[in-house]
Amino acid sequence: MKVITVAAAIILNEAQQLLVVRKQGTSCFMQVGGKLEPNETPEATMLREIQEEIGTQAQIQQFIGRFETQTANEPDHQLVSYVYWVSLDQAPKIEAEIAEMKWVDLDEKEVLLAPLTTEIVIPWVKSHLLAQA
Repeated sequence: MKVITVAAAIILNEAQQLLVVRKQGTSCFMQVGGKLEPNETPEATMLREIQEEIGTQAQIQQFIGRFETQTANEPDHQLVSYVYWVSLDQAPKIEAEIAEMKWVDLDEKEVLLAPLTTEIVIPWVKSHLLAQA
């Protein structure tokens, strides 16, 4: 099985909604992030992808972990994700290959979300960040 390795960002607003994006030609919403370039660290990938996809700088607040899930858009691939909780320096805007961007509630049922978002990100936010609020 082919493996895709990415860095993915957990970005929340004041209303505790999660920022997700949908790339052009895909149906699934997912975390901002993307594939690691050769010799690039996950942290560098994360910050570069945030700049490319939503046009802002970001600060990494916490490394959440390395996770393996199904991919959202590539059948027969395993997704390896380095997930970070980040804060943005300014409001995000759609850039690059992003077709759509939205803030979703943590109990979102109407939007098609990637496996990483539903299996890892939302449960982590509910158990770690909301528990402290």
